[in-house]
Amino acid sequence: MPGVLGIHLEGPYLATARRGVHDAAKFRVPDAREIELVSSLRNGRTVLTLAPERISTRTLQELAARGVIVCAGHTAATFAEVRAALDAGMRGFTHLFNAMSPLTSREPGAVGAALDDAQSWCGIVVDGHHVHPASLRIALAAKPRGKMFLVTDAMPPVGADTDTYMLGGVTVTCRNGRCETPDGVLAGSMLDMASAVRNCIGSLGVSLAEAARMASTYPADFLGLGSTHGRIAPGCRADFVVMDDALRIHPLIV
Repeated sequence: MPGVLGIHLEGPYLATARRGVHDAAKFRVPDAREIELVSSLRNGRTVLTLAPERISTRTLQELAARGVIVCAGHTAATFAEVRAALDAGMRGFTHLFNAMSPLTSREPGAVGAALDDAQSWCGIVVDGHHVHPASLRIALAAKPRGKMFLVTDAMPPVGADTDTYMLGGVTVTCRNGRCETPDGVLAGSMLDMASAVRNCIGSLGVSLAEAARMASTYPADFLGLGSTHGRIAPGCRADFVVMDDALRIHPLIV
């Protein structure tokens, strides 16, 4: 499909303590057959979000060697466990701050490991609900430029006429920019990428040029596609949007 660069598998190798809206009954540790399945995509990139404390170093190394882009998410890992996973080939963090062990004074956790490591990438959801803008500004200041990028965590109501959807037999309601289950658990977002760019500028004080790079250039680099995607330059794919002064999308070229 034009514009589709691969697949992101968020689970099922997650931690029950940080499950978010995921069904913990489905969580497990991958066996050899599943490692083969996860790494089987041949015409695109595969991103796999997992809880590194549940996966052996050998498995992490094998996934990385097979070309899978491994990220930490829905994890209760300690700083040391995340550090070991980074050393084994893990490359990034899925929706930084959300569903992961926090940064505290004596245990930096997954968030501390993400901010301490200069080589890893972090995706952030800038919708005003997932993370406080001040926390995101701190993260931007801590990480080297180019290592933080925008993600939407968008769910079916984005771009649709409905404000509800079903997830694992549970009705999720999306109102005022927030998607949640009946018991108040966040379940994705109502965020589109153009809104993420606008929020990045308005809430985080990022320049338009840098926000555009966070939505395009840096994700392409994270995926290893920087030579062909994420830039308007000779030799790159001509995939881009045209926006007006209010950052509303007009033509879309794919």
